[in-house]
Amino acid sequence: MPIISDTELARRRREIMDAARVCFARHGFEGATVARLEEATGKTRGAIFHHFGDKESLFLAIVSEDAERQAEVVSQRGLVEVMRDMLHNPSDHDWFATRAEIIRKLRTDPDFEVRWREHQVVLDRAVRQRLESNEQMRGDVPVEVLQTYLETVLEGFITKLAAGEPAERLEAMLNVVEQSVRG
Repeated sequence: MPIISDTELARRRREIMDAARVCFARHGFEGATVARLEEATGKTRGAIFHHFGDKESLFLAIVSEDAERQAEVVSQRGLVEVMRDMLHNPSDHDWFATRAEIIRKLRTDPDFEVRWREHQVVLDRAVRQRLESNEQMRGDVPVEVLQTYLETVLEGFITKLAAGEPAERLEAMLNVVEQSVRG
């Protein structure tokens, strides 16, 4: 039996995640059946689950990676800028479709919520650190409240973006949000 290099295993894992992200975005968690994941990835269920164990672990791996990508942008530019970037460069933010699916699963699956929170901590930490270090933020509102406010706006923004809300209206809304959190 040939030995596969770590580089090749990482490449295969990346291919599976990239294709599965599109499949989950298109069909949702429930609709992304194993057969659809096989078709989307071009891999057998054995190959997919060799790397991820099960469908939920694959989904959480994607969620974790997406949270890390979001955290990087948040730490550099802030959460409002993440939303602006989503609006103007949607192809760079394929993760937003998985975010909607996460919200649905959080409402219906307590076990998923526990596993998801482990992955979400990186994004929560980045948002909090950005708010704490940004001298332009309001000082009369606790950072935790500002964070909850901005995360709530993000969830609504994603919904409006997915529903095709006009870009100029969303941009104007982001201007209001930005003004509301500045000191």
